[in-house]
Amino acid sequence: MTTTPPAQTNERRNLGLLIAAQSLGGASPPIIISLGGLVGQQLSSNPTATTLPVSLYQLGLALSTLPAAWLMNRMGRRMTYMIGALMGAMSGAVAAQGIAQSDFVMFCIGTSLAGFYAACVQSYRFAAADAVSDTSHQARAISRIMIGGLIAGIIGPQVVIWTRDSLPATPFAGSFYSQAALALLALPLVAMLRLPKTANKVIAGDARPLSEIARTPQFVVAAAAGVVSYGLMAFLMTAAPMAMVGCGHTVGEAALGIQWHVLSMFAPSFFTGRLINRFGNRNITSLGLLMIGGAGVLALLGLDLFHFWGSLILLGVGWNFGFIGATSMVTECYRPAERAKVQALNDFLVFGTVAVASFGSGQLLHTVGWNGINIGMLPLVAVVVVLVALQSRKLKAAT
Repeated sequence: MTTTPPAQTNERRNLGLLIAAQSLGGASPPIIISLGGLVGQQLSSNPTATTLPVSLYQLGLALSTLPAAWLMNRMGRRMTYMIGALMGAMSGAVAAQGIAQSDFVMFCIGTSLAGFYAACVQSYRFAAADAVSDTSHQARAISRIMIGGLIAGIIGPQVVIWTRDSLPATPFAGSFYSQAALALLALPLVAMLRLPKTANKVIAGDARPLSEIARTPQFVVAAAAGVVSYGLMAFLMTAAPMAMVGCGHTVGEAALGIQWHVLSMFAPSFFTGRLINRFGNRNITSLGLLMIGGAGVLALLGLDLFHFWGSLILLGVGWNFGFIGATSMVTECYRPAERAKVQALNDFLVFGTVAVASFGSGQLLHTVGWNGINIGMLPLVAVVVVLVALQSRKLKAAT
């Protein structure tokens, strides 16, 4: 009779806990994105500020990435994740109180606090990779975390549908109390983690100045692809629920649209890596960008549920191919000694752009409308596709 070594048992246990925590923590963004703009319309007298709650959430995520990493280095992942879950619970409670008191500023504070929790949840995939002793199993561990993303894509929108009218006197407040409850449910899961302590590794080698790396065509194209893929996805996803409700669709239908969008963002991850290995990261990145452009074209063809939901699904798959492909391109831009600072610069550009895109979506939706937004994104997609194609041709010619 064979027995499983204790180390492998602990690895499986940690992975199961991280998947469960991802399922709960990853449900917060769909709640905020589905309802943030609608609550903004309800509480704000300024139409251009309606998406501010979602934008502040995105900004909170971008600004929390580095502090969260610092805390993990000083206190360990487990303690940082516990703090993140508590922040997630606090954010939901504060946002719900903002709705109950018709206080737009308080509601915005609540959604911005959720950014730190989101930064912690974003790092669960790295914790899964660190938790396995065999480096050949790291990719498999990361891909399994995506199962939690799929589950979260179901839980979040369903929570909105089930709880948005649970408190009749304060519509939508119940959904944010539920967001807080989900974070509290995740707290004991992350508290049970027993992750290995990783020593800081010093990588020897000559490192170029970051400014020099940032000016290389290889990095410029890779970062541009990631920024456009993620930025346009966040921009359209933020505006879509309000556009749907404005076109006569229900809040539940808007939430279901976000649910299908989130599922389409995560589901392809199980085979995206294989596609990149077979066809190359630049080809898959270009395909993703073209799908994002296709989502805009589909949205321009009509305002029925088919057009909104189909556009959101195409947008999600396009983001998956475009962003993962762009991330793969970034890994080719640096030497081992340059890895940390180049990755940090790329993430700062991406999430900073997402925050800016979220801030601008409400004003643009109010001024140019849903069709104007979709028309405006097409040139950006075209420019980056051309840049990726030119670089791909240049690299082929060099070989």
